[in-house]
Amino acid sequence: MANLRIDIRTDETVHVIELAGDLDLAGVQRLEAAFATAEANRPPALVLDLSGVQFMDSSGLRSVIVAARRAEEDARRFALVPGKKQVMRVFEKIRPRFDEAARAPRHF
Repeated sequence: MANLRIDIRTDETVHVIELAGDLDLAGVQRLEAAFATAEANRPPALVLDLSGVQFMDSSGLRSVIVAARRAEEDARRFALVPGKKQVMRVFEKIRPRFDEAARAPRHF
């Protein structure tokens, strides 16, 4: 069983997917479903909040990268709220283009 909690908050312009726990192979399918639900509504901005994530493996990283690419293709803004240092370390090698958390919408 996945140790991942997913909460989705939304308003007319921003969908926020907030994660807590471990983003690994056991939970990535649930994250993909959350992305699909949010993307179906075609929001102009999607925020992924990693602040509650304790661990992320390569399957979680792949899911985030694929969602960011879909956002770029759909002209949707994609922003990350950074997680703990050990979680964000997986992004250091690849340096994907995400909006900085400081520029993420603050009304979520």
